[in-house]
Amino acid sequence: MVKPDMLRGEIPGSREAYSNLTRIALPAVAEMVFAALIGMADTIMVGQLGPQAVAAVGLTNQPRFLFLCLFFAFNTGVTAIISRRKGEGERGEARQCLRMAILLALALSAVMTALALAFNEPVMLLAGAKADTIDMSKDYFFILCTGLVLSTMSMLICAAQRGIGNTRVTMAVGITANVFNVLFNFLLIEGRFGFPRLEVRGAAIAGLIGFFAGFMFALFSVLKKDAYLRISLSDSWRPHIATLKNILRVSWGAVVEQAVLRVGFFSFARVVADLGTLAFAAHQIAMQLMNLSFTFAEGIAAATTSLVGQNLGKKRPDLSIMYVHIGQRIALMVSAVLMILSFAGRNFFPTLFVDDAATIHMAAGVIVILGFIQPVQTSSVIMSGSLRGAGDTRFVAFTMLLTVAIMRPCISLFFVYGLGLGLPGAWYAIIIDMSVRLVILIARFLRGKWIGIRV
Repeated sequence: MVKPDMLRGEIPGSREAYSNLTRIALPAVAEMVFAALIGMADTIMVGQLGPQAVAAVGLTNQPRFLFLCLFFAFNTGVTAIISRRKGEGERGEARQCLRMAILLALALSAVMTALALAFNEPVMLLAGAKADTIDMSKDYFFILCTGLVLSTMSMLICAAQRGIGNTRVTMAVGITANVFNVLFNFLLIEGRFGFPRLEVRGAAIAGLIGFFAGFMFALFSVLKKDAYLRISLSDSWRPHIATLKNILRVSWGAVVEQAVLRVGFFSFARVVADLGTLAFAAHQIAMQLMNLSFTFAEGIAAATTSLVGQNLGKKRPDLSIMYVHIGQRIALMVSAVLMILSFAGRNFFPTLFVDDAATIHMAAGVIVILGFIQPVQTSSVIMSGSLRGAGDTRFVAFTMLLTVAIMRPCISLFFVYGLGLGLPGAWYAIIIDMSVRLVILIARFLRGKWIGIRV
């Protein structure tokens, strides 16, 4: 996996190397897969209200992620910096990075919350909400956005914990948040055990309760006296300009990446939304399965991101290269299993969400296409996560701009309306987008420029 001229010291054996990666990856995979399964449970419970409810909740996804894109970007920078400091043995600087990131996130989340609440209805109309979905989507979006500060703080602390390889904490945070979410979904959507029947509003309130529970667990993880990233009120919270500049410098590429990603996803979702409520509901059902497969890759990528950054901090790029290859091998094996499951369950899976025959038929056809996407998706996620761990965020941002923000919406428009392929045409565009992205990222990795990036 590592060329002889790249060796910088002793390489661990295969068993030890795979064990090192899976030790970090498994809790991350468990956290993200559990979250995806809970997301499916949410959609299933909402689906009992009809395809319109599924579509209404689905319409809020991309606008909400658009408001969160800056935080995703800063989290990427925080993970990269803290993993590098962990490798260098600079615990004090790692803790300082977390404190400054918290200050940034608090200021930004206050601004984003105000914007989201003020432009609730225009945003949902722009997302493609129709007369039969606008009221439900507005309510859902408004309620969830009131918890923006809680969710961003929780995500930030988890990003920092991933940087030091402490994915067990992030797993516990995710499980805690999602257990509360699904519990109150059960109680509030249809009104059980004396709770009021709030339907889509109940799902949003359940999400808000989940945000709070996750935030409290994440906060506790950095308040413990023995925590590597411990914070306290007695620490210096005065803005440290050098640290803030470093966070912004490393995160800048990720900011651009997240911005183009969200614009691309938003545009793509709007293309699909214009096909009608039933088509968009079918699309959302298939997206639930795609998100599940994505979480497997994202969990493995969290481990490679951490190990790449830590080993570059130790001046061991050979180990960074090795762990990227190991992550790719594991991800491809997982994708093969998911591909088989997609084909086998294509007709059954949609019935979990709706009982509308037309929606089920459309969703089943798209899930077949999804099966072919799995290997390409997992490989591209691992590769982009590895480059981010090295701090090569600008190149990843450029790649996302080209493929997600430009190629995917344009190709989907051509396939859906130009060729008249409808919903399947949009998913063919995803295959092309991800394939081109993977080729570009692999070429970048093989050239090795990421090894010399300073963080």
